[in-house]
Amino acid sequence: MGSPFLFLLLSLSFSLPLSSSLDTIREGKSLSIEKSKDVLISTNGVFSAGFYSVGDNAYCYAIWFNKPSRGKNQTVIWMANRDQPVNGRSSKLSLLKNGNLILTDAGKFTVWATNTQSLSSVHLSLYNTGNLVLQNMEGVTLWESFDFPTDTLLPQQLLTRNTRLISSRSQTNYSSGFYKLFFDNDNLLRLLYDGLDVSSIYWPDPWLVSWDAGRSTYNNSRIAVLDTFGNFSSSDDFTFMAADYGLELHRRLKIDYDGDVRLYSWDEVGEKWVVSWQAIQRPCNIYGICGANSLCSYIVGSDRKCSCLPGFKMKNVTDWSYGCEPNFHLSCNRNESGFLLLPRVEFFGYDYGFFPNYTLDQCKNLCLQLCNCKGFQFTFKQEGGSSNCYPKTLLLNGYRSPNFKGDLYLRLPKRNIFSIAKFVQDFNLVCSSKGTVQLDRTYYKSRANGIVKFMLWFACGVGGFEIICIFLVWCLLSRTHQGSGADKQGYLFAVTGFRRFTYAELKKATKGFKEEIGRGAGGIVYKGVLPDNRAVAIKHLNETNQGEGEFLAEVSIIGRINHMNLIEMWGYCAEGKHRLLVYEYMEYGSLDQNLSSHAFDWKKRFDIAAGTAKGLAYLHEECLEWVLHCDVKPQNILLDSNYQPKVADFGLSKLQNRNLENSSFSRIRGTRGYMAPEWVFNLPITSKVDVYSYGIVVLEMVTGKGPTRGVHAIDSGGEPEPKTLVTWVREKRNGTATMASLLEEIVDPVLENNYDMGKMETLVAVALQCVEEEKDRRPSMSQVAEMLLIEENDSDSDHGVNL
Repeated sequence: MGSPFLFLLLSLSFSLPLSSSLDTIREGKSLSIEKSKDVLISTNGVFSAGFYSVGDNAYCYAIWFNKPSRGKNQTVIWMANRDQPVNGRSSKLSLLKNGNLILTDAGKFTVWATNTQSLSSVHLSLYNTGNLVLQNMEGVTLWESFDFPTDTLLPQQLLTRNTRLISSRSQTNYSSGFYKLFFDNDNLLRLLYDGLDVSSIYWPDPWLVSWDAGRSTYNNSRIAVLDTFGNFSSSDDFTFMAADYGLELHRRLKIDYDGDVRLYSWDEVGEKWVVSWQAIQRPCNIYGICGANSLCSYIVGSDRKCSCLPGFKMKNVTDWSYGCEPNFHLSCNRNESGFLLLPRVEFFGYDYGFFPNYTLDQCKNLCLQLCNCKGFQFTFKQEGGSSNCYPKTLLLNGYRSPNFKGDLYLRLPKRNIFSIAKFVQDFNLVCSSKGTVQLDRTYYKSRANGIVKFMLWFACGVGGFEIICIFLVWCLLSRTHQGSGADKQGYLFAVTGFRRFTYAELKKATKGFKEEIGRGAGGIVYKGVLPDNRAVAIKHLNETNQGEGEFLAEVSIIGRINHMNLIEMWGYCAEGKHRLLVYEYMEYGSLDQNLSSHAFDWKKRFDIAAGTAKGLAYLHEECLEWVLHCDVKPQNILLDSNYQPKVADFGLSKLQNRNLENSSFSRIRGTRGYMAPEWVFNLPITSKVDVYSYGIVVLEMVTGKGPTRGVHAIDSGGEPEPKTLVTWVREKRNGTATMASLLEEIVDPVLENNYDMGKMETLVAVALQCVEEEKDRRPSMSQVAEMLLIEENDSDSDHGVNL
């Protein structure tokens, strides 16, 4: 008798709704903000919907991704009331019997509703896709969150003519911001900056007509969608694929608070989101990012930096979107105005007009004649000696770049120029290891004021001298001299964002640095296993005289660089003279170790070439500090378990205390056979040295022949003649009539003619462009990546790269 009764009790208990595992609520029910278990959870456990804290006693009803990203808060993907948070007491989400879903603030008034009605009973469910759906008994959908996105688009969620993504106000303020992704009236997918004072399209570039931007206006569907494999497709012909395309991962497309649209993929092993695509490659080009009268730039160990122009101050010290305002009054009288030169500074947009072939004096006079001229852009082209003048009516969208071939002349009152000029005496853009120099913000006070301050400080100092001495003695006696204590460890972790290891820990992980897996000019690499059983590669750098502070500053930059095709650094060690870096371990080793393998087919070679190009393009143009690799070679291209390439050893020139001054290195660097001619002839070093080395690597992958071993060709007398790899390929190209015959001559015999003709043709053409002797004739790495991406997407089409 007891057993059936127990079975009945268990059956009843399992039939009761458990609030901690709900995925559905019925009509007449409410979810309370004061009950932490009143959360809807999708049946697959990936998504939750509930009240999410957005401030002090402020909550929004939201949907979030359940897994926290390395200790951070959950990733929010939708909010109902982002611009009107509710109180932390008595607020509820209620599903009324008439079919309406409402959110009430403190039980008093409705702040959000679906405005739906139904004669039959309804229920609210959180689907495994992350979609919150309101349906009636007949299965008719009355409302769904996918139709009302905030700043995020999930796989299979449609972006339509009636929906748009709107950024948040800041990283911590979830309310609606200034950036929007939407379909415009020309049926084109656009990014819009809708600021406090101005509004402007900034992506695609507004000066491009639709077909030049690769878009088509000949559609009326206005629809775009992302799939779980990482493919995004829009009705205006805009498409892209994630860097990790093909893997079925959790993904989300988000318009971030900084105005850039990024595709994020969930890394299950690292428990974090990684960027697998982004719309704007140079974030400082995003409109309005720092407000008017300010500059966008990058500094060491920090994100994008906003700075007021000399002579200006922030309007709102808590919000850069308000920009800066002048500390001076600018008269319309031309005789009272002058100009301050800001080299390599560009402000795009808001020109009074375009005046070609104006001299500098003509441009100055033109600006002085216009009351509303804030300054002018002046560019000078060495080719042909032409110059262009752009008077500015508004100084918005400013940034500093060493690649910009022009200057800004800021209009100021003559009486203020001398004092303001002090703030820009160090205003330069040399890409040194010290990073971009910030604007000097020292303000001079009068001499009398300085004397008064001095006397006050002197009196205070004398009065407190004995107390200070006693305090110092006490500190010296009470403190230990351990330089790597817990407090310092915690401080350094906060500064760098990843773990600091002790030398003893890494020695134990490598079993006394026993298993060597690589060696180069920078140091030796060992395989190790951490206590949590993660395999790592530990690079023991050669001894340097670099101080710990300088080393940590550079390590923090390298550690913050994050891309699918760049090796990820997990930690470091700076103890005594020991300098070690801890990286993720790559199962298939280096490209150099795989080149002669029969398993290394043409598809792997092409994918490695494309992935390496993306990684180098990110270093050159996209990451927060421009980085030159300076030693691109097969040994520094590592392969993971899927043969996806990850570029290693970037940034080591800084860690090894090598000076970079005036865009020129103090000594030749790199590996023989892969070095660009600039090193040998002591020419200025730019990102094109990496492009040259990359071209050599691609030729090596195509031919299977190394650049340092030489190629033995037969001369006219029938004797073997050693040639460099580049010379050999060029001569073969000049001596063959068709691409097919050239490929037969040079392609690695290991492939046994099993390769895609179109892709191999593109690889050879791109490689030969990269190894041009004249650096200006070489493409940038972003151009290389784009050419390979086009070929990868459509290998059967006509090829736009000419040999």
